[in-house]
Parts: sequence; structure tokens; C-alpha cells
Amino acid sequence: MNRTEVLESIVADQLKKQVDTPELKIGDTIDVHYRIVEGNKERVQVFQGVLLAMKGRGINRMITVRRIVANEGVERIFPLHSPRVAKIDVLRHADARRAKLYYLRDRAGKSRRLRDERRGVVKSGPSKG
Repeated sequence: MNRTEVLESIVADQLKKQVDTPELKIGDTIDVHYRIVEGNKERVQVFQGVLLAMKGRGINRMITVRRIVANEGVERIFPLHSPRVAKIDVLRHADARRAKLYYLRDRAGKSRRLRDERRGVVKSGPSKG
């Protein structure tokens, strides 16, 4: 067993299960429910935005989520397997042809929107001919 296999076996029980984390793709609009501790109280805050990037693997998996607040872009990086991340909901799938959507930082208005993933799906119905 080499060093990486030993580390992966040790960390395997700390990874979140596939049921807890949905299948995420770049360009998805997601809700990240994040636990925030203030003094002795704990609350869950929702951060909704577009998934710009994913990096790392295993326990080191990080996601970058961007949203617009008061015409100002706000990006946040979340460790995917952190116990602070309560859950992640996928609201909308978008069609992205790149692995990182950093070009959205320079966009404003309607050009910031991504196409819906279903645009290439042909509706099944009565055929003509």
C-alpha cells in the first residue's frame, strides 16, 4: 500500500455519503445550507448561487459558488465534506462547456445567465411524415 492509499483509507469514514451530496455539475444553481455558530447558538444560513468551480478530490473537495448581492458579485468557497455544510440542493441544471466558469465574473445583466441544460432535448410527440 502506498502513501495515498493509506491516507484515502483513513479519511474514507469522514467523507459524506453519496446520498448526502447530490451530483453536482459546473453551472448548476445550488443552495448551500451552511451551519453558522454565533456564541452558543447555531443556525443554518442558505447561500444560493451558480457553481463556478470544483477542485480537489476526496476530503479536500472544494466548490466555488457565486451569487449577486446588490449588483456586486460575491463568491464563497465551501469544503464539500465539511460538517458545517448541512446540505446542498440543486435548483437548476445549466449547460456549461467549460470546467471553470470564471468568465462569468466579467459579465453583467442577461449575458450572465447560463442556458438551461434541456435545450438540446427533442420533445417526443407525434412525428410528421
